[in-house]
Amino acid sequence: MAPSHYRRAVVIGGTGFLGRHICTALAAQGHDVLAIARKAADPIPRTAFTALDILSADDTEISAALSGAELVINAAGDAWQGDEAAMAASHQPLVQRLVDALAAHARRPRLIHLGSVHEYGPLTPPHPVTEDHTPAPGTVYARTKLAASTHILDATEAGRIDGCVLRVTNVCGPGLPPGSFLGHLTRQLRHTQQTGQPLSLTLADDQRDYIDVRDVATAVLHAATAPVTGRIINIGQGHPTPIRELAHQLIALSGLPPHLIHTRTAPLTSNGSGWTSVDTGLATRLLDWTPRIPLDQSLHDQWATPTEPTAEAGSAAPATPTKPAGPASPGEPVSSSDEGH
Repeated sequence: MAPSHYRRAVVIGGTGFLGRHICTALAAQGHDVLAIARKAADPIPRTAFTALDILSADDTEISAALSGAELVINAAGDAWQGDEAAMAASHQPLVQRLVDALAAHARRPRLIHLGSVHEYGPLTPPHPVTEDHTPAPGTVYARTKLAASTHILDATEAGRIDGCVLRVTNVCGPGLPPGSFLGHLTRQLRHTQQTGQPLSLTLADDQRDYIDVRDVATAVLHAATAPVTGRIINIGQGHPTPIRELAHQLIALSGLPPHLIHTRTAPLTSNGSGWTSVDTGLATRLLDWTPRIPLDQSLHDQWATPTEPTAEAGSAAPATPTKPAGPASPGEPVSSSDEGH
């Protein structure tokens, strides 16, 4: 999809997992792209970078960074590992400062905010959740993400900004950080390849809606010009996939012999929802978007990408904001408890 015109695009959290792919997709479409994050990371081709902490920067610094922007994407957000204060700061005051800065601009850029499926709260099968579902978030992460999304929608309704929210499901694909279950499992499998040390894997019977990170980036491209002001749009595959199935696909991709992998099934306490699935009909109708990358291809590309992102924690999508239940030390058990954007 070609852009309607040449546009300056600013990606907040642009060096994170989601942000990097969004910057890449925007640059490929001819946009003049600026990534903003607290700290520098590996360069992104055809993307400028500014180190800026929106939480601590003064108003003039934020205004200067956003100068000339016609499109702003907020891909920043803290991970599951953050405490309540950190999550609240990265999700709420950051968004409030961003909204205030955009509202002060004479030209109102489109603001695309990456929300989370967890804003809905715990979901139950079998029907995918629609955007009119009443949110009932049950975790600090979900509550603070919902507060940020609500602030953007309220500011849009008041005529202060031109904003929309893409409510993203669990994300996978190349560059997935080890803070997520699938990213953590990928790292542990690589460690077992290198050391021959057996890996113990505990899997729950969870089923979650996964989407490839590049499909999320494409959805952002579509949302840049679509008539979605003030809307919430679900972005996901539209159906759940068993965690166990995804784990076994990664194990197969690793080529490790069976005697090095020990799996068991057990119920696990989760900060997220054990079952997630979103209805993507609105994305199809309003964005002319559907996911294109099958999960098996996504996992293949994830395994084939050897390096982990060097961005700071908290630049989502996300992330992807997640918290694996298993210990992070190589060779210790990996558990499939929490996962999600």
